[in-house]
Amino acid sequence: MTAIRLYDTTLRDGTQAEEISFLVEDKLRIAQKLDELGIHYIEGGWPGSNPKDITFFKEIKKLSLYQAKVAAFGSTRRAKVTPDKDHNLRTLIQAEPDVITIFGKTWDFHVHEALRISLEENLELIHDSLVFLKQNVAEVFYDAEHFFDGYKANPEYALKTLEAAAAAQIDCIVLCDTNGGTLPFELPPIMAEVRKRIALPIGIHTHNDSECAVANALVAVDCGATQVQGTINGFGERCGNANLCSIIPSLSLKMDRPCLTDDQLARLREVSCYVYEQANLVPNKHQPYVGNSAFAHKGGVHVSAIARHPETYEHIRPERVGNVSRVLVSDLSGRSNILAKAAQFNINLDSKDPVTVEILANLKELENQGYQFEGAEASFDLLMRRALGTMRPFFSVVGFRVFDSKRLEDDKPFSEATIQVKVGGRVEHTAAEGSGPVNALDNALRKALENFYPQIKQMRLLDYKVRVLPAGKGTASMTRVLIESGDKDQRWGTVGVSDNIIDASYRALVDAFQYKLLKDSEEQ
Repeated sequence: MTAIRLYDTTLRDGTQAEEISFLVEDKLRIAQKLDELGIHYIEGGWPGSNPKDITFFKEIKKLSLYQAKVAAFGSTRRAKVTPDKDHNLRTLIQAEPDVITIFGKTWDFHVHEALRISLEENLELIHDSLVFLKQNVAEVFYDAEHFFDGYKANPEYALKTLEAAAAAQIDCIVLCDTNGGTLPFELPPIMAEVRKRIALPIGIHTHNDSECAVANALVAVDCGATQVQGTINGFGERCGNANLCSIIPSLSLKMDRPCLTDDQLARLREVSCYVYEQANLVPNKHQPYVGNSAFAHKGGVHVSAIARHPETYEHIRPERVGNVSRVLVSDLSGRSNILAKAAQFNINLDSKDPVTVEILANLKELENQGYQFEGAEASFDLLMRRALGTMRPFFSVVGFRVFDSKRLEDDKPFSEATIQVKVGGRVEHTAAEGSGPVNALDNALRKALENFYPQIKQMRLLDYKVRVLPAGKGTASMTRVLIESGDKDQRWGTVGVSDNIIDASYRALVDAFQYKLLKDSEEQ
C-alpha cells in the first residue's frame, strides 16, 4: 500500500485566515515544529508575492530540518510570456526550495473570465510552465485549482487540464476543492474518472466551506490519493482548510494508513497548541482529537463507565495524540465524577465517605448559585481540600478597598486598590494602581503577598472572562468571573460569583493565588 505524504500549507494558506498574521520568525519556528512532527512537505509561501516570503526562503536554509522538504508556491506563467521570461516562475526557482508547487486553471469559467484566454491556450500555459520547472527543480507538484467545480461544469476539459500537467512528467497532481462546496459522496465517481486518465500520483486539497474538508480528504485517500494537503488546526481563508490535526489521526488510527510514527503522533496536540500560540489565538477546546474537551466527560453515567473501560465513551485512547481524559464537575455530576476528579488531584476519597456526599451537595448548591467549575478546576481542587479539612490557608484577606475615579471627561479612569493581608501573625497593608479596578486589586494582592512568597512573581493572569448570569435583574444580576492564571510550568482556572463584579473577581483572584502557593508547597 502506497504511503501517504503530508503536505502542510499553514504558512501560506493558513495565513489567509482572518486574524492570522505570522512574522518571518514565527514561520521559521512553526516550520521546525512541523518538521519535528514528521510532516513531509512544508509550504513556506509564495516568494513572488511579498518580501516576507522571500526572506523566509533565505532564512529557512540556515535551519537544519530533520526530514521535511520545503515547498514554494506560485502560479503558471502569464499568457503571452514564455516560461523562461516569466517573473513568477523565475522567482520560484531563485528561492531554491526543495519542491515547487504551482496552480493552474481547471474550470473553463475561470479560463474565460479570469485569464480571458482560449481553453487551448490555457492547456499550453499549464504544460510548458511545468516542463520548465521540472527542468530546474527536482520535485514539482501541480495544484488543479477548482478541479471539482470545473469537472462538474465541463468534465472533459477539466480532465484535459490534468493530462496537460501529466504530460510534463511532474511528481504529483493535486485535485483542489478551492471553493469548499464539494460533498463526500461526489468524490468517488470523479476520482474514478481521474484514475482512468492519469497515471501520476494524485493529491487532495480541500476547503471547509461546507464543513466537509476533512471528510473529503479522507474519502480521496480511500479512492487512491497519496498526498494530503491541509493546515494545522484547519487555519485558512473563509471557513478554513482541511484540518491536519483531524486528518492525521484518522488516517493512522482508523484507516490503517499511518503517516507518522507513534511517537510523532503523540506530539500532535503539542504542535496544535504551539501553532495557536504563535497565531496569538485561543485554542478551540472543542476541536476533535487535540482540543481540551475532546476527551472530557461530564455526565455521571459516562464517568462511571470510562473509569472501568475508557472505550465505552472514547473513540481512541487520548494519549495516542498527546491528549488526556478529563472529568468535568457540574450539577450533572455523580459520585463517580467527584471520585475521578479527586484522583486526578491525588486526593483520597471513598464513594461511601460522607465527605464525598458533602462535596457533591456543596457542588450542586454552588452551581445553582452560578458557579461553574468546568473551566475552574483549581477552585474545585480547593473546594475538596476545604471539605476534607486538608487545605492549608497560606494567607487571609482582612479587607480591601477599590477606588475608581474619573477627574475630567477626556481623562482615562484612575483605579487604585488597598488591601490588608494576614500571613501567620503578620498583617501587610499595601496599595497599588492598575488599568481598571480588577487589575488594581490584582496588583495590590500580588504586592502584599510577594513579601512573604517571592514565587508569586512567577505567576501571571492569562485570561479574564466575565459573564452576567440571567436573572432579569439588569445591573444587579449575579456575575461569574473566570480567571486563567499560569506560571512557567502550568496553567489553572479559578472562579468567583457575586452580585458585585469586584467581589466576584476578588474571589477568583484569591483562589488563583492560593492554588499557586499550594502547588509550589507540594513540589518542595
